[in-house]
Amino acid sequence: MAVIHRTTMSPGKLELLAGWLPLRPWYRGGSGGPQLSKAGGFRLDDPEGEVGIEFMVVTDAAGDDPVTYLVPLTYRGAPLKGAEDGLIGTSEHGVLGRRWIYDGAHDPVLVEQLLALLAGRTTAQDQNVDDTPDPTVEVPAEGAGVPAGPTGPGTVTDTAEASLVTVGPTTEEGPVSTLTVCRVLRPAPAGDGAGRRVLAGWSAPDGARRHGLFAHLAVSED
Repeated sequence: MAVIHRTTMSPGKLELLAGWLPLRPWYRGGSGGPQLSKAGGFRLDDPEGEVGIEFMVVTDAAGDDPVTYLVPLTYRGAPLKGAEDGLIGTSEHGVLGRRWIYDGAHDPVLVEQLLALLAGRTTAQDQNVDDTPDPTVEVPAEGAGVPAGPTGPGTVTDTAEASLVTVGPTTEEGPVSTLTVCRVLRPAPAGDGAGRRVLAGWSAPDGARRHGLFAHLAVSED
């Protein structure tokens, strides 16, 4: 179970993201830099208790129309070897000391726990309260099963809408499955789409609640 510390981080998460987001191919803002506010999210537990896992939702009000992004984050007490491309930055935590903060699409612990959530082996946790499930996160049990075998991220490909992560055992023809982490969030009915997927909520700038697709898994039938 993750412990949420009521303390400071310097620089803060939004400050780090303000410098990182404009470098992403899915960023929709202008040249003036983002104006970020926290809009929601949830957490997952690392069974080993070493890595913090947070699916953070932020809204950027810098453009003509606000844009809401999903940024899965991991918090580590030491650098993650081989994940340099996923490093967002470092921050001094008031209790835990220096933390290395990664884009979770590049972190095998987050990928494994997201697959566990899709498979029904773990439960989404409240973003702000210890040991409290988040009942607003929906994981419809439809479509092909979640692949077993190695789940550490292989390649991570950013598109204009999402990050595509190859997971599962591989064959000569290529990866068995692709995990899509949505980056630009849009409201959608819970029944939209098919297959294994995660739907969750966030707050719009006017305070209205929104709900849509956070991630989904496409499994090869080969």
